[in-house]
Amino acid sequence: MPVRPRAANRGPLRMRDFRLLLAGAAAGQLGAQVTLVALPLVAVLQLNAPAFQVGLLTAAETAAFLLVGLPAGAWVDRMRKLPLLIRADLVRAMAMASVPLAAVAEVLTMAQLYVVALVTGVATVFFDVAHQSFLPQLLPKEQLVAGNGALETVRSSAQVAGPGIGGGLVQLLGAPLAIVADAAGYAVSALFLWRIKRPESRPQRVPGSSLRTDVAEGLRFVFGHRLLRLIAAATGLANLFSAMLMATQAVFLVRVLGLEPGAIGLVLSAAAVGGLAGAVCAGPLAARLGQARIIWLSTLVTGPFALLWPLSGQGAGAALFAVGSGVVFFGAVVYNVAQVSFRQVLCPPRLLGRMNATLRFVMWGTLPLGALAGGALADAFGARVALAWCAAGFLVVPLPLLLSPLRRMRELPDTTGDTDTELPVTATGEDGDAPACAAGEPAEPASRG
Repeated sequence: MPVRPRAANRGPLRMRDFRLLLAGAAAGQLGAQVTLVALPLVAVLQLNAPAFQVGLLTAAETAAFLLVGLPAGAWVDRMRKLPLLIRADLVRAMAMASVPLAAVAEVLTMAQLYVVALVTGVATVFFDVAHQSFLPQLLPKEQLVAGNGALETVRSSAQVAGPGIGGGLVQLLGAPLAIVADAAGYAVSALFLWRIKRPESRPQRVPGSSLRTDVAEGLRFVFGHRLLRLIAAATGLANLFSAMLMATQAVFLVRVLGLEPGAIGLVLSAAAVGGLAGAVCAGPLAARLGQARIIWLSTLVTGPFALLWPLSGQGAGAALFAVGSGVVFFGAVVYNVAQVSFRQVLCPPRLLGRMNATLRFVMWGTLPLGALAGGALADAFGARVALAWCAAGFLVVPLPLLLSPLRRMRELPDTTGDTDTELPVTATGEDGDAPACAAGEPAEPASRG
């Protein structure tokens, strides 16, 4: 979509539609961060679920990336993005609202939590793919790093406030009723998105295309570019071990460290403080050190702090868990801003949905595997051992990047010069105004991509 020249000289926050997108992200993320604390605590405190079932719940939330991740991208590329974002928010709001309703009626079960997690996960797949594909329609390519940085700032701010609010609400109202905040957040997000007035035409279908050929084209684009392959490998590893953390931290903080829900919220908020600092620093660090260099440096320098998780103890020792999370999350957000911005400017508009969905399939497809592994390890050997394996995994994450050409680069290439294969893309974008791959990122808290 052509952008008026004047827009390139305006900051993204001066654009009404981007502010609405940002406000919607803030509302949705705040509610989601409350649920990050509340939903596992529903299983642990109210339903007395063992560690493996808590891990299975985390796996159900992320299984959608494996189940519908690839076709979701092809579907998104065939649809207008804004209506899809609104519908996804409404589905998530209704699914989350069913939890407190069932709790009040005293019929809540783990089976319902699994279904809610799965439905919400499917809606999140479509929302996230459409969201990353919609942003380049709102902003010129020169402002994508600033736009992604603003979105990460909002996300991280919600992560700072959300867990503390969630822990307080759980202590005050009980875990199921605290989830009302998540349902309300998604509903408010849909309202903000509904007010966006940016004209958006329906993408034109390529004659003779099918779902299978569309998915295959997205796969060829991603796996035909070696930098995208390396980023996918590193991010997939990071998300594998992040899911192990998500699956075991509630059990560890409640049953090993003996923390109350309010204290758990404060500990998890410390992680988000690091993420907020990362969002603020991502742009300046990329400018000073180089966008290519900051991708591998952010994981190499911050990953070892994950070792503080299994070393943390009761009382003041819980601060080690908070410090470790804060530093690791700082690196995760810096990494996300750099690599997501690179992906968005690399790809032609008509392939954005498939590119994002293919990468999400690879990067986020490891989440349910990590959650199941974390739950199984915690069940068999205890939550501290599971966290030790998780922390060791974070030391491995930078290896694909360190063994790649990224280590010798300062800036990322602005064309598809790193493409190994001839890509089946047209010479122009959707509106014929840019070369197909000319240049111009986050979910969960520790998740990348």
